[in-house]
Amino acid sequence: PWSGQGWQSSSLWRCRSSVHPPMPPSLFFQSDMQSWEEQSQGAIYTVEYACSAIKNMTDSSVYFKSIDSLLKHAIAMKEQLNAAQGRSTVTPQAKNPPASS
Repeated sequence: PWSGQGWQSSSLWRCRSSVHPPMPPSLFFQSDMQSWEEQSQGAIYTVEYACSAIKNMTDSSVYFKSIDSLLKHAIAMKEQLNAAQGRSTVTPQAKNPPASS
């Protein structure tokens, strides 16, 4: 005795496959490979950008050393100016001569 369920499901599958044919497995793999390629290209770009940023920071160390040297020189000059100003204010003032009677 046949209930007819098998016939209905197989006929629906055939109807569906004629409207939307199933994709061959190679297209699934191709889609996966494209996705992986896009992800890897994004990762490569990120790594190259990071390497470029690190190289730029390394190259700029020369400028930071120059700035450091200039700041140290400016601090030393300021200390010399402060010392010179301190000596001029500490110099004894001339005393008033005693009043003659």
